[in-house]
Amino acid sequence: MRSKFDLINFIAYFRIVRPTVLHFKFYLGVATVICMAGLSGCEKKQTLPDPLEAGWEGNKVCEVIQDDSSLRVLKCTFPPGVGHEKHYHPPHFGYTLRGSTFRIKDTTGTREVDVPTGYSFSNYEIQQHEVLNIGDSTAVFLIIEPKN
Repeated sequence: MRSKFDLINFIAYFRIVRPTVLHFKFYLGVATVICMAGLSGCEKKQTLPDPLEAGWEGNKVCEVIQDDSSLRVLKCTFPPGVGHEKHYHPPHFGYTLRGSTFRIKDTTGTREVDVPTGYSFSNYEIQQHEVLNIGDSTAVFLIIEPKN
């Protein structure tokens, strides 16, 4: 298996020795693989809002409870008929202070879920979704996001 340094030298060799359009496409492909593998430090920039930035029809649904160097805690409130526009979540833990019924749309499709009071959840990968409270009671969540 080649190291990062070997791949860079390999690309540099072909760039100097064989500078053709075909090789340019090859270099671009190798650079893409290196980036996707996390070897070069390049990261995909998130284009969706985070939970605090996202709202519903121009209104905020989350407020900051705590934000320091180690974590951020949000309290998100969803009255009936209110949702959360499409947004992403960094790794987080959530706790349901008051539950309700939600329509959730994410990469797996759309589903309706009863979220009971006291329910907890966590996700350690970046995730995106949008939700709508279709129940008859106001739901309240705590979202706890540890920082690196």
